[in-house]
Amino acid sequence: MTTFSRGFAELVLVVDDVQASARFYRDVVGLAVEREADENWAWFWAGAPEQSQRLALHRGSLLFEEHSPHPAGQRWGQVHFALNVTRADLDSATERVRSSGVDVLGPTRFDWMRATSYYFYDLDGNLIEYWSPDEALGA
Repeated sequence: MTTFSRGFAELVLVVDDVQASARFYRDVVGLAVEREADENWAWFWAGAPEQSQRLALHRGSLLFEEHSPHPAGQRWGQVHFALNVTRADLDSATERVRSSGVDVLGPTRFDWMRATSYYFYDLDGNLIEYWSPDEALGA
């Protein structure tokens, strides 16, 4: 069995008011701001910045929501989270998911994060992301 590096990369919470939620996560929870909040997104470090663990707040739909196993109007699952997978392990990790009969969506390139991601839903409709930073970022 091939193993691959796993780690927490990001958690995205869908919220009604990004600005109010961002103030809560900054002021009450005490998370460090990665990118200043706008009307649709707020990004925080969920660990030490060098560990690239993020928590995001978002208003609106997310990538690949139309592929959710839930019916229209209820397509968003319980949560989205990302696992940090090294570039060397990314192909075997996604192949393992595919070989289990699960649809894998992507790849999606994020130039601002210098990373590539693949997505799939779990049995409960949660969106899981395999997030893989470029080799230059220590993947």
